[in-house]
Amino acid sequence: MTRVLIVDDQDDMRAGIRAMLLLDPSLDVVADLSDGLQVIPFLRENPVDLILMDIRMPGIDGVEATRRIRADHPAEEVRVIVLTTFDQDEIVLAALRAGANGFLSKTVSPAELVAGITEVVTGGGALSAAATAALIGHMTDSPPPVVDQELLQRFRALTPREREVVVLIAGGLANEEIAAQMFLSPLTVKTHAVRAMTKVGARDRAQLVSFAFRAGLYS
Repeated sequence: MTRVLIVDDQDDMRAGIRAMLLLDPSLDVVADLSDGLQVIPFLRENPVDLILMDIRMPGIDGVEATRRIRADHPAEEVRVIVLTTFDQDEIVLAALRAGANGFLSKTVSPAELVAGITEVVTGGGALSAAATAALIGHMTDSPPPVVDQELLQRFRALTPREREVVVLIAGGLANEEIAAQMFLSPLTVKTHAVRAMTKVGARDRAQLVSFAFRAGLYS
């Protein structure tokens, strides 16, 4: 059973997310909170596996709340998926740097939301095409002055197939789209992606995209 905490300042949004998660018996919504300041005190008393975090909230926003969570809980212990409309690229990048494990749009379907949660809980990262575009858009507008040679060295340890998968992920393609383009199964694509993340030290697909850009694989 995956214990989920919902954090969003809109009552109807919290109710809608809770209703979607109730469709999956493997998910247990332990609580829903209306602002970021409530999260840390709640976690001290209640074990949680995953947090669905809104960005814009009273008290502190989702980025700062995620940063404070990471001060007490590593990404492997409490995972965070940021829910956003992706209307500001810099917010997505800030949440990544704060320690978010994944990003999903608030307009996702129930099936997409559950799939994203499952992906993150099992060690992957939920990164929709919209989130990838936001990350790449921000990084392209503000490119690093030089290639990160340490990261580049890590990427050289990838097999040609793993490197190709990483480039396609950085291009905004989902596993199914990559599978169709490379004539592989989605499971094989996921395996290549997980191996690539392990080799370069990325905690999830979002950080993998960031590392790929800094290493010069995407321009």
